[in-house]
Amino acid sequence: MTFIRSERYAAGILLAAAALGLLIANTPIGGALLGAVDAHPHTPLFGLDLSIRHWISDGLLAVFFFLVAIELKRELVVGDLNSPAKAALPAFAALGGVVVPACIYLAVTSGSALQSGWPVPTATDIAFALGVLAVFGRGIPPRVRVFLLALAVLDDLVAILIIALFFTQDVQLQFLGCAAITATGFGLLSRMLKPRSRWTLTRRPRWPLGAALVVLAVLTWYFTLQSGVHATIAGVVLGMVMARVPAGHTHHVLEPYSNGVVLPLFAFSAAMVAIPAVRVGELSPAFWGIVLALPVGKFVGITFAGWLGSTVGRAVAGRRPGAHDRPAWLTVADIMTVACLGGIGFTVSLLMSELAFADERGVADQGTLAVLVGSGIAIVISGFVVSARARQYRRRHPLA
Repeated sequence: MTFIRSERYAAGILLAAAALGLLIANTPIGGALLGAVDAHPHTPLFGLDLSIRHWISDGLLAVFFFLVAIELKRELVVGDLNSPAKAALPAFAALGGVVVPACIYLAVTSGSALQSGWPVPTATDIAFALGVLAVFGRGIPPRVRVFLLALAVLDDLVAILIIALFFTQDVQLQFLGCAAITATGFGLLSRMLKPRSRWTLTRRPRWPLGAALVVLAVLTWYFTLQSGVHATIAGVVLGMVMARVPAGHTHHVLEPYSNGVVLPLFAFSAAMVAIPAVRVGELSPAFWGIVLALPVGKFVGITFAGWLGSTVGRAVAGRRPGAHDRPAWLTVADIMTVACLGGIGFTVSLLMSELAFADERGVADQGTLAVLVGSGIAIVISGFVVSARARQYRRRHPLA
């Protein structure tokens, strides 16, 4: 399963799954399949009444957010976000990449009842963006990838906060308290797997701890779902509280399953939308807001805020005597290249669309199509821009 760890293969699998879902949904068997994935089981398990689509978006997708949280924690502790100078540029860029698309969406949908969809175009898909960079970016220096990764991780952090703050209703505090208890137990127990813990040094078997961690993780997810908070937040919390060394090992083990199973299944189910038989002029403002905000809003927001962040980062680093905190500076052309990649919303944007338009199925379908179209435009533009930038670097450094 090593090849599934590759960014380019992961992006390819994700795109193929989404295309297959959209294709099947618009064939003669599409109606029956849509009915199957949206059907609820007759016998709910432990009070859970979820459709197959929700088991994927609320259940399996928590694994993806768990891995995202592990990456975020690593970047904050020992990576490219562990100092103000390093974090300034991606932080400013991520903020611009959220604010400008949201403003464009709100401007397009002004006067309609669809403004609740503003979070949809604010997300960047880490797997897809890095995959496009890996496919077309031979010769581009590593600092560009580092900047894109940091930007996308911070972007996902903002998406997580949006989900927690804006898509949480009727919070049940008793279940939220139970989730806090089991998550705390998960974090404390994971520290027994650290290399110098007493459990490890006495060579005791690790599988009992692993089994207990799985049980605590499932309970945290269950309590979070029952609390009214979106269940993927459980994955975020677990990733943040897990001890860093065992978390790194867990990330390595689960990454192929996330890339090869979780994300493709979500992309397939989310993209299963029957294309509405309406004229272009009849498409909702939400559709046009998302299509415009993803490729254009992300580009404008990340470019401008990235330039501003670069200026601030240089000023902060210039006041520090140590050189180890100073990031490798990016040119405006590099920032613009990353800004094109930032318009690939895909996975998290699809989830946002489901949440924002949960009560309006027709608008939700158009929102899904808009995410696919907007992300598709960003992919095409990114392919050309990244290829051109890579050729410039290869001409300057022929042996690179």
